[in-house]
Amino acid sequence: MTQVEFPSNGSSAANPVELTQESHPPAWKWYDYFTFNVDHKVIGIQYLVTAFVFYLIGGLMAVALRVELATPDSDFLDPNLYNAFMTNHGTIMIFLWIVPSAIGGFGNYLIPLMIGARDMAFPKLNAIAFWLNPPAGLLLLASFIFGGSQSGWTAYPPLSLITAPIAQSFWILAIVLVGTSSILGSVNFIITILMMKVPTMKWDQLPLFCWAILATSVLALLSTPVLAAGLVLLLFDINFGTSFFKPDAGGNVVIYQHLFWFYSHPAVYLMILPIFGIMSEVVPVHARKPIFGYKAIAYSSLAICVVGLFVWVHHMFTSGTPGWMRIFFTISTLIVAVPTGVKIFAWVATLWGGKIRFTSAMLFAIGLLSMFVMGGLSGVTLGTAPFDVHVHDTYYVVAHFHYVLFGGSVFGIYAAIYHWFPKMTGRKLNETWGRIHFALTFIGTNLTFLPMHQLGLQGMPRRVAMYDPQFVNLNQICTFGAFVLGLSVIPFTINIVQSWRKGELAGDNPWQALSLEWTTSSPPLIENWDVLPVVNHGPYEYGHSELQPVGTPEIST
Repeated sequence: MTQVEFPSNGSSAANPVELTQESHPPAWKWYDYFTFNVDHKVIGIQYLVTAFVFYLIGGLMAVALRVELATPDSDFLDPNLYNAFMTNHGTIMIFLWIVPSAIGGFGNYLIPLMIGARDMAFPKLNAIAFWLNPPAGLLLLASFIFGGSQSGWTAYPPLSLITAPIAQSFWILAIVLVGTSSILGSVNFIITILMMKVPTMKWDQLPLFCWAILATSVLALLSTPVLAAGLVLLLFDINFGTSFFKPDAGGNVVIYQHLFWFYSHPAVYLMILPIFGIMSEVVPVHARKPIFGYKAIAYSSLAICVVGLFVWVHHMFTSGTPGWMRIFFTISTLIVAVPTGVKIFAWVATLWGGKIRFTSAMLFAIGLLSMFVMGGLSGVTLGTAPFDVHVHDTYYVVAHFHYVLFGGSVFGIYAAIYHWFPKMTGRKLNETWGRIHFALTFIGTNLTFLPMHQLGLQGMPRRVAMYDPQFVNLNQICTFGAFVLGLSVIPFTINIVQSWRKGELAGDNPWQALSLEWTTSSPPLIENWDVLPVVNHGPYEYGHSELQPVGTPEIST
């Protein structure tokens, strides 16, 4: 891959001068990761580490919930605390774990590297977007001083208007902060991808992860302000005597549901579209085969972005929606499954006949395929109004949601960590620990969530601490699975800590990949490259004898 020097972008965007040792320090120190740093790589790691801390907190809440549900009676958690744990578990896992890590973490770290930029378009705005997240998390945790929000992660009125109003106000402010961060980040990603890729990179050479982040950012920019508006109105109802959603004062609770779900169903795609992009990067590298259907995968991301804005009412089939609306949104829900299916078939076709290396990254990617297919099939059934009416608010919905978001998003995040950890640190993760981590996670996920389908079909309602004793056996299996899932984090954490300190040196390109982020050193220079690369082939052209895996960039003379 030949090289040429272009004007510097991002944090040192000024003149096309040659970078020297005096331009910046050779590497960031550990304490720089605790500061207001504008380097996109530092911000990406800040997102990932912060999100993982909240993942542990949300996971502990989930284990506590499952301990309570091991018996039919309320004998472990106080009912109000159970409701608070249930509400904040969902909130933390969605808004402070999956979205920040998949978009903020990997998006920030990888996008400039993948398109040949030195930084994001607006580095300071990027840092501000991250630093809105820790206060949001602290607000959520501080809400427990006042009893914790207890109205579920949907915060439906009138329940959210009358239970723990101070805690509910904290919850709303936290989500508004996270939403503001998402909007700022989305603007940054869109401008960066559209305006800052190296001139020699054609649009059909753009890595599929970039297409996924672009679609995700457009979707977030269109939907997030609607949720923010609904939550601000709810905040006014709680604290300032307004009656937007108070039914006894002429308010309309169904309007809140429309405002909430107009964002919160696209939020599913905000969580899964970046993971789809990760899959499209991991699978061809570890299968040593060109990605099947590049354009179909890229366009399907954009199709999900468009169609995903028109499916939200399938969450409201039991909310008095008229028949014509049920029909329309049933059809739109089934249509949105088509571009998702395109991606699934493309990944399977890429695996077919490939020289598969069963690394930890690949194991999690293959595990994601099986999990997401399960979640997708149950999602199609929930998208049809007659079936949804019968299983709405049962554990069937919990099973579907977790197969999509844990079996999908979390498996994808793990695959990304194992794949790009060498790029971030210069060291490989231990594969033995990785396989143990995968085995425990795969077994734990199925033990926890597969029996929930049967619980839902038998009629067990979700979000309750006490239930009919006939459901106790299946619930105990789910609780055992939750403990296995909890234990799975231990080998992962050990692996991360040990490998970061003294793991096997990876070299610049341990996977022999062809995408642009591997043309710089591992870990990358602060400005990514001394001189920016020229793109003369696509990122997935494996099997072409004239192409060699990229390594350290050559320096032009």
